[in-house]
Amino acid sequence: MKTKHLPYVLFFILALGISFSVATMEKRTDTSKTNTSEMTPKDSVLRHVVLFKFTENTSASKLTEIETAFSQLPDKIKEIQDYEWGLNNSPEGLEKGFTHCFFVTFKTEEARSVYLPHPDHKAFVELASPHIEDVLVVDYWTK
Repeated sequence: MKTKHLPYVLFFILALGISFSVATMEKRTDTSKTNTSEMTPKDSVLRHVVLFKFTENTSASKLTEIETAFSQLPDKIKEIQDYEWGLNNSPEGLEKGFTHCFFVTFKTEEARSVYLPHPDHKAFVELASPHIEDVLVVDYWTK
């Protein structure tokens, strides 16, 4: 093969690869023909991430009470597969006042559907809500 054609061959290979990637992504994200539980890999889990920005006047003892209440939820709600929580310690300074990250793992969307209106989850929300200035929630299937 002559070297002057090499850039065209490389361009063709790159274009073919991009077309394949786009087609693959479209196939993965097309939910019109199937529900999301059918699209998730068997080892995928549903993550429910909650970030809290507490009011300035929230006492340290109230924060401890809220943290403890969250830690007790897995004992009360069997649909929780796993959980963890922690305090922000990012050196980037981009936290926008959010200090606490609460992280809950579910096996199915149905499990999350049981968790959200569950009386023990509602009691946790009722305990924490008066002290929350802002909240951010993100749910996603792991890849």
